[in-house]
Amino acid sequence: MMITKEDIKKYFWALLGAIGMIFFWAGVWDGIGTLPFIENIWISLIVGLAILTFSGTIYKEFDPLKEMEEAVHLQLHKVHGHPQKKEFHIKYYDRIKKKNLLLRGDSIRRIERGFVVFHDERGEENFIPSHRVSEILHKGKSYWRGK
Repeated sequence: MMITKEDIKKYFWALLGAIGMIFFWAGVWDGIGTLPFIENIWISLIVGLAILTFSGTIYKEFDPLKEMEEAVHLQLHKVHGHPQKKEFHIKYYDRIKKKNLLLRGDSIRRIERGFVVFHDERGEENFIPSHRVSEILHKGKSYWRGK
């Protein structure tokens, strides 16, 4: 494997960017750490937790359903892009009918964030929350099963 001039440039700029981030955080750490009311550890902890909570970061990073939703979306995109998607069925729980329903793979129109959009027999668009998808079947056999 040859190291090219471009590889060296990329490494240099990545290293320079990392050093810049370190200097930035050292400045923030030293600058904020000298404020009189932040010197108290408990006040610093409470202010930091409040910032994480109000910015929404704490909810995005520690979402327990995020991993499950990403797995469902990955499998649904595979089905949607498959040439024989009519051989697939998506099983989901319908809260109104209070039972599991099957949806044909070729009726999927698009996959949006958090929803699967499909057309029913009448041609109307329906939205299914992706977290309700419990299983994907291929020719009647389980292809993917949620937790």
